[in-house]
Amino acid sequence: MDLDQTDIKLLRLLQENGALSNKDLALKVNKSLTTVHERVHRLKKSNYIKKVVAILDRQKIGIGLISFSQVFLVEHNAESLKKFEDSVAEFAEVMECFQMSGSYDFLLRVVTRDMEGYHMFLRNKLAVLPNVDKVQTFFVLSEAKFETGYPIL
Repeated sequence: MDLDQTDIKLLRLLQENGALSNKDLALKVNKSLTTVHERVHRLKKSNYIKKVVAILDRQKIGIGLISFSQVFLVEHNAESLKKFEDSVAEFAEVMECFQMSGSYDFLLRVVTRDMEGYHMFLRNKLAVLPNVDKVQTFFVLSEAKFETGYPIL
């Protein structure tokens, strides 16, 4: 599906505020309510918009620690990699999991209440996975930028 300028404007607006109504969107892109409704529906159906969520204040809900864990695996065959991905996808503490090129195999963004929470996550969940060789973790000291929207070039 090719995106025109109206589609791009809609995507940008929705990334900034997913709670905008179709009426608000129509006013901002200078299109009819029906046109905007159809376009947003088409963007959702074609997976340009995967889901609409509320972004919570992590500290207000008790998430005080963000960390990035580099995970090194013992085996690197397709089955072992898939098993690892499936396992960490089940952990509520893992916000993102990326398979990486370079010296380590996966990079995880992990959130917990505090250092004790991370210690329990590492000891009872991550380190006990069968294919994990070693984990190297870096703890976030401050957060200078946090974005959820992608630049649409």
